Amino acid sequence: MAIPRVVEANFIKSAQSLADSVDDTISEVVFLGRSNVGKSSTINGLTSRKNLAKSSSTPGKTQLINFFDVRYVYDEKDWNIRFVDLPGFGYAKVSKELKEVWQKNLVNFIKHRVSIRVFVHLRDARHPNAQIDRDVEEYIKKFIRGDQLYINVFTKIDKLKMKEKRALKRKFPDSITISNSKRIGYEHIHKRAFEHIFGVKEWLN
Repeated sequence: MAIPRVVEANFIKSAQSLADSVDDTISEVVFLGRSNVGKSSTINGLTSRKNLAKSSSTPGKTQLINFFDVRYVYDEKDWNIRFVDLPGFGYAKVSKELKEVWQKNLVNFIKHRVSIRVFVHLRDARHPNAQIDRDVEEYIKKFIRGDQLYINVFTKIDKLKMKEKRALKRKFPDSITISNSKRIGYEHIHKRAFEHIFGVKEWLN
């Protein structure tokens, strides 16, 4: 059975907070992670669009919530999802005052955004036990709703040796591993998100 295929993806809007975000009428897949983990590259890879999500050369510089409408084709039907690129955390070179406002807006968004169905937490496969990633996962799982899914996705898997890959899978058995430079692993994110949002499971057999 074929997997869901992205046929169209468009940038919709950037927002500073929940208050000025787009209407929450479409199920959303939210991407979060440290500023240098490859969020933009992952979104571009998933949508096969080279410059859909813009990356910054300065870690932590992008402080807006970016929305993208994504259209899949599966079983000869259209399926619409929205991808949301959240500001990276951990390396923000901004003033303390701005950082506090930014973090407050971000926390408010992920806690109260009704349309979020999937959290994709991007983590560097070379540093799987980074404290900031553990803190973020623990924090979100305190308030995650029953209709929401949390996925650990490890980027840069091509940088690991086979022994390290096996160890990573043992410690995080439900995780997904990808490589943006090798363009591998994307289908697993598509499948997991699609299954959760739409309940489609045929391809898993």
